[in-house]
Amino acid sequence: MQVTDDAVAILGGTGAEGSGLALRWAQAGLHVIIGSRDAQRAEAAAERISADAGHGARVDGLANGEAAARARLVVLTVPFAAQLPTIQSVHDQLAQGAVVVDVTVPLAVAVGGRATRVLGVWEGSAAEQAAAAVPRGVSVVSAFHHLSAAHLADLSHPLDSDVLVCGDTREAKERVRRLAEAIPGARYVDAGPLANARIVESITALLIGLNIRYKVPGAAIRITGIEPRA
Repeated sequence: MQVTDDAVAILGGTGAEGSGLALRWAQAGLHVIIGSRDAQRAEAAAERISADAGHGARVDGLANGEAAARARLVVLTVPFAAQLPTIQSVHDQLAQGAVVVDVTVPLAVAVGGRATRVLGVWEGSAAEQAAAAVPRGVSVVSAFHHLSAAHLADLSHPLDSDVLVCGDTREAKERVRRLAEAIPGARYVDAGPLANARIVESITALLIGLNIRYKVPGAAIRITGIEPRA
C-alpha cells in the first residue's frame, strides 16, 4: 500500500481524543486516516467525522495496520494499557522516516487507580517507552496531551491552549508543528527533548484534577512570557 505524504493517521481514532483531533484536522483540510482494531468501526467513525467536518473533508477509516502504512505522520491516541500492544501490532507497517506522535498518558486508571495520578514508567515516560518500541528509523514526538476532547469535538468552541511538543530532533518536531497550527486557538511550543515528556505527560493528571475541582470540561495550559520561534 502506497504511503501518502500529506496524510495523518490516527491510531485509536475512534476514541474521544482521537476523534476530536481528527475532526479539527479534517476541517482544516488535512487528509485524515482513522485507525482502529476494528476496520468497520474506523469506517463508521470516518463517515461521521467527514460529515461533521463539512464539504471537502478527506477522512478514511482503516484497520490500524493499514492506517499506519498509509502515512508518515502517525498519531497514537490510545489508553496507556493499549500503547505497547498497538505499536507492536503496526511495527512492521511503520514507514522509514515516519514520525509517531505519542499522545499517551500513563494515568493510574490503567491499573485501577485514579485519573489524577500517573504511573511510573521504566523508560521515564510513555513517549520514551514508545521510542524504545518503534522500528529504527522512526522518530517519536510527544504532543497534544492537554487539548480537551470535549472542546475538540465542539467546532463552535474556540480552543485556548498551548501544545507542548517534545522530541529529540528539530525536523521531527517541525513536522508536528503543522498539526498544532492547523487547530484554531492552539499554539505550538517546543518543549525540548523527548525526556521532558515525563513532565508534560504528568500535567494531564493535574488538569484532570482541575476539571473535577472546578467542574469544567477542559482546563488547558498556556505558557506566558515567550514568543515561540517562527
